[in-house]
Amino acid sequence: MIVLSAGAALLPVEKGISGGIIGALLLAAGLIELGAGSLRRETRDLAMLAGAVTVLAGLLFLLNRESKFFPTVNIVIGWLALRSIILGVKSRRVRGSVRTWTSVAAATDCLLALVLIVGVSLSSVVVLLFGPTTAVVASFAWIVALSFVATGLLLLEVASCEREGARP
Repeated sequence: MIVLSAGAALLPVEKGISGGIIGALLLAAGLIELGAGSLRRETRDLAMLAGAVTVLAGLLFLLNRESKFFPTVNIVIGWLALRSIILGVKSRRVRGSVRTWTSVAAATDCLLALVLIVGVSLSSVVVLLFGPTTAVVASFAWIVALSFVATGLLLLEVASCEREGARP
C-alpha cells in the first residue's frame, strides 16, 4: 500500500492523470486490502468490505476511462466517505494499537473527502474557466496517496499484531 501511495504521489500531473492509472492503483490497493482482510481473525467482514469498496472505485475508473475531472473526483469522494464510515465502525470493534490506527485511517479518509468537497467547490470556477489545472490535479493525486499511506500503516500494525498472536 505504501508503495502504491508513492506511485499515486508521483503521477505525471503536468500531462494529466488518466482514469485508467487511478483505476489501476485503486484496484491494486483494493485487492491488497481484500487479501489482508481475509487473513484477519476479527473484523474480517469490515476489513474485506473496505477492500471491496476500493476495488469497486478502481473498477469504476477502469470502466469509464474517458471521464472528466469532476466525475473522477465524485468517485474518489464517495470512496473516501464510504471507507471512513466502514473504518469508523471497525475501530469500535477492535482494541489497542489497531483501534488507534483504524481510527487514524478513518479520520484521514473523512478529512480527505471533506478537503475534496471544499476543494471542488472552490476550484470549480477555475476548472470551468481554464480546465483542470496542474495544481488541482496534483492535489487530487496527493489525496489518493495520503489515503494509501494511512491504510498501509494500518495494515502494517494489523500484521504486526497478528504475527505476535495478539488479538487486535
